[in-house]
Amino acid sequence: MQNRLPAIAPFSEFVDDGGLLSYGASFAGMFHDAAAHYVDRILRGARLADLPIEQPTKFEFSINLKTARALRLTIPPHVLAIADRIVE
Repeated sequence: MQNRLPAIAPFSEFVDDGGLLSYGASFAGMFHDAAAHYVDRILRGARLADLPIEQPTKFEFSINLKTARALRLTIPPHVLAIADRIVE
């Protein structure tokens, strides 16, 4: 904000803290789905080395309109329409 440079980050927390845009894996969704699955397999005796590494399947696009206004940027309606989350 200080240098009036719009920035995009891979984490939605960036938008919550005043960043303009973020597009990246939904960590909440990743951990929610994976945690129970991994715990179940570990409790059933699976070795940690045998557990697969899972890739994210849900991605989230977030926009901070307050930051856009402060930077005097107009976000086109079609971009707002595809956003998963808009911070006012």
